[in-house]
Amino acid sequence: MSWQTGQVMSDSGVVRHRKVITASVMLAMFMQTLDSTICIVALPYMQGSLSASAEEVSWVLTSYVIASAIMTAPVAWMAQRFGRKQVFIACLGGFLCMSVLSGLSRTLEQLIVSRLIQGMFGAALAPLCQATMLDIYPFAQRAQAMAVFAVGILMGPFLGPMIGGYLTDTYHWRLVFYVALGPGLLALLGVVIFLPKVPARTSLRFSWYGFAMLGLTVGMFQLMLDRGQKQDWFTSTEIVAEATIAGLSLYLFVVHMFTADKPFLSLALFKDRNFFAGIIMVLCVSSVMLATASLMVPYLQQLGHYPVLDSGIAMAPRGLGTMTAMFAASRLAMRFDERMIMAAGLLAMGWTMLVMSTWTPDVTQAEMMAVMLAQGFGMGLVLNPMTVMAFTTLAAHLRPEAASVQSLARNLGSAVGISVTTFTLSRSTQTTHADLAAGITPFKRALPGADFAGHFLDPATRHGAAALDQLVTYHAKIIAYNNDFRLMTLTVIPPLILLFFLRRHVRAA
Repeated sequence: MSWQTGQVMSDSGVVRHRKVITASVMLAMFMQTLDSTICIVALPYMQGSLSASAEEVSWVLTSYVIASAIMTAPVAWMAQRFGRKQVFIACLGGFLCMSVLSGLSRTLEQLIVSRLIQGMFGAALAPLCQATMLDIYPFAQRAQAMAVFAVGILMGPFLGPMIGGYLTDTYHWRLVFYVALGPGLLALLGVVIFLPKVPARTSLRFSWYGFAMLGLTVGMFQLMLDRGQKQDWFTSTEIVAEATIAGLSLYLFVVHMFTADKPFLSLALFKDRNFFAGIIMVLCVSSVMLATASLMVPYLQQLGHYPVLDSGIAMAPRGLGTMTAMFAASRLAMRFDERMIMAAGLLAMGWTMLVMSTWTPDVTQAEMMAVMLAQGFGMGLVLNPMTVMAFTTLAAHLRPEAASVQSLARNLGSAVGISVTTFTLSRSTQTTHADLAAGITPFKRALPGADFAGHFLDPATRHGAAALDQLVTYHAKIIAYNNDFRLMTLTVIPPLILLFFLRRHVRAA
């Protein structure tokens, strides 16, 4: 058994304790995804409790995701250098400790730092779990194995909003960080006892230069997106510096890949057409997954005046639809081309985004939950075939590194999606507010009740002007949310085009 060959099976092809290892892997993934999504519904409460703006409190999500993105890349090397089991145990333990510290944080800075370190530990969990599942199941069962593995990923987004809403509404938002302790401790126990130990390869070397350039690229680019709106983008020296460092680091990283004897990432990965196209598709699809949830929660709570628990329940059908579609896709793939299944899922995602771009806070909860269910179903039809297609033509010894790169793309797409939708929402709210306010005067006869002078919305009085400004801001936010959902519709176009370049996955008889 060795990581470098991508196998944990015995010579007879039989894996001992496969079911227990699978259960432990699923619990680890459930813990990780639950902890990353359960806090979404609590963000408005964190914002008030920690005296933060909407942009600042979003760092609770983006700091975690971007740390995961940066630290995902060296996972393959760490698993080989120190052994997969040892790295698994260390990351699970560190993740649980940082989850506790996040709940104990008293300031926004403490919470962001705790989430940042937690993301560093959590980065290894997805690629380690995925590589383990790929290794313990034979090729013919890989699609079903990925569907089972996806349950651990998707149960978190399904249950997270409801559990987070209940805990926040009934007790306190700090409790949302302690929920992961139960499944996390069980997963840690299963890994310690049942996961076979892999001998460490102490002679293995690591390209710290390549890792540093990649980390600088991702970190500076994300910081630019997070700080751009507040600093007025490229009129700020800080934003120009961050963009310059990100661009230069990316250039040096690409040069390193082409010129180094042992580059940080193997060029063979990106020479595989299916895998390269799959990475672009992961970036696009993942940019929608977490960003949609981060938009819907404040939309429901602030504009729709939903209680926090009801907003969590309204978000739950998306996870249910994704889980259902993941299993359906694994079955449909036995009869139909995976590319056709993915096309159907992408079109469903695009349709739901268009529907959401027409919503107002008066939309019924039944319609909202139906659209969320359809959106989750579309995502499920894409995710499982996309993973299978990306690995179908890849050599076995490249699978661990490929799993790390795919997780990097997933986390990077999520972080970029949250940042882009956050600053476009803020910018669109400001511009729409200015456009609406420009047409509001006591003399505009098109306004309903143009003779409102002396009434509640009289702009000539202090209270009337404040009430009128609040009303304009409310409608400006509705339009801004619609614009964001319309923008996210465009993310399905590149994956649809890339479907034409994928080689079909040929299953064993």
